[in-house]
Amino acid sequence: MISGTNAIGNKASRQGESTFKTFDPKNNENTEWTFYEATTNEINEAVALATDAYAVYKDYSGEKKAEFLEAIANEIEALGDELINTYCRESGLPQGRAVGERGRTIGQLRAFATLIKQGSWVEAVIEKAQPDREPLPKSDIRKMLFPLGPVVVFGASNFPLAFSTAGGDTASALAAGCPVIVKSHPMHAGTGELVSSAIIKAAKRTGMPNGVFSNLNSSGIEVGQQLIKHPKVKAVGFTGSIHGGTALYKLANERDEPIPVFAEMGSINPVVLLPSALEQEGDTWATKYASSITLGAGQFCTNPGLILGVQGEHLNEFIDALSKEILKLEPTTMLHPNIYAKYVEGKKELSEQDGVVITAEYKKDVNVNSGQPLVLKVSGSDFLANTKLHKEVFGPFSIVVMCKDGAEMEDIINHLEGQLTGTILGSEEELELNAGVVDALKGRVGRILFNGVPTGVEVNSSMVHGGPYPASTDSRFTSVGTSAIKRWVRPVSYQDWPNRLLPDALKNENPLGITRLVEGVYTNSEI
Repeated sequence: MISGTNAIGNKASRQGESTFKTFDPKNNENTEWTFYEATTNEINEAVALATDAYAVYKDYSGEKKAEFLEAIANEIEALGDELINTYCRESGLPQGRAVGERGRTIGQLRAFATLIKQGSWVEAVIEKAQPDREPLPKSDIRKMLFPLGPVVVFGASNFPLAFSTAGGDTASALAAGCPVIVKSHPMHAGTGELVSSAIIKAAKRTGMPNGVFSNLNSSGIEVGQQLIKHPKVKAVGFTGSIHGGTALYKLANERDEPIPVFAEMGSINPVVLLPSALEQEGDTWATKYASSITLGAGQFCTNPGLILGVQGEHLNEFIDALSKEILKLEPTTMLHPNIYAKYVEGKKELSEQDGVVITAEYKKDVNVNSGQPLVLKVSGSDFLANTKLHKEVFGPFSIVVMCKDGAEMEDIINHLEGQLTGTILGSEEELELNAGVVDALKGRVGRILFNGVPTGVEVNSSMVHGGPYPASTDSRFTSVGTSAIKRWVRPVSYQDWPNRLLPDALKNENPLGITRLVEGVYTNSEI
């Protein structure tokens, strides 16, 4: 049952009088649940508990933390239909999407559990002492990754489960040894409360310290601002808009002690059409991209919002086919009336720019808050001259740029901001012939695809979900996959430390049996 309270560690709390409701975009009405905004006192209490929990939790074994993550996964499963129904009410997304996202969320938790049980992720490095070295003795120096401290995670509007309360940021931070305070997203606070209850049950069941997890409600920005400014908070995870992410990043860097903000923000995910893709499979790709552009009402951060091709008959045929296929797909409900309104505003602004032509615009009657797809086309020169055309329109939208040649296409890519993904459609031989385009694209993205669609992000150890700014605030890291754990740690070296007092990962006998880099050689042997 949803109470609307904040979770301060294992305590339900509603100290304030300010409240808000979530919204059912499909039925265009408020839900019945009332949520209490977190107060300054509740924020301070949550951070204090997290700080105390960190003192203990950071030293827990991988096995013990893994038990906690696996218990969270089990408790989320146990929520059953209540979670799925609440998710659908608050997001307007279909049941199949809810079930799939729940599976991804549970899979992420279990993947991190497996990672930390094995233990080698701490990147232990050992350089043994050489007291007789000339002209100076060499000290014994050993290094490993160490958790940063309490982490604040902001829930994402477009993924109420996989990028929110127990999503990738929370799972990776808990795996690293960092307590987490979630600033729940106001569009799906009920979903967040249910997931929070699962995390708290799991924490109690596995003997975690009180404060290892808290969940705070807020419909505005004040709670998030207070959390980022709090001196005991040591890092931030965010998935959302460029405006929101850059504001948090600025706040974090204005602190007396600046802290890292790992924000995954906006992206238009350019797609390059090489000649063979247009000549041999133009209709096939048009069908696939119509589905990709409209998937989830276009509310994926990897939505293909920009398509680049060399002008000519085959590109014209592709544009016609894409336009026809996208109009065959019935529009679906967007996450919230505010998101729908911003989509309408964004596509109107771009469609009115000089040189822009509308090639497909859904005009049939639709259900309330449904995103009607729009496809535009523009010349390469007009696109280069107008940076407004480079902006993300969050929804079922894409713009096709008709380049005069490969050189202009390369120039366009080089003038794009950082992106999450870039895709090339064509043949292997064309990849070699278009090395400049490939290099340009690789320089602007975190993930480069060949003959595929960018929507859909596999969760594994090879995935990079990030990219140069503004796709993310730090392109060295990913927010998806097991490597996401590295955002919440820093390296610490121990010099000439007594063996018995070293962390287990660095002891001579290697009690964890992990793989370590010992004097330049990877080994899991003791030394």
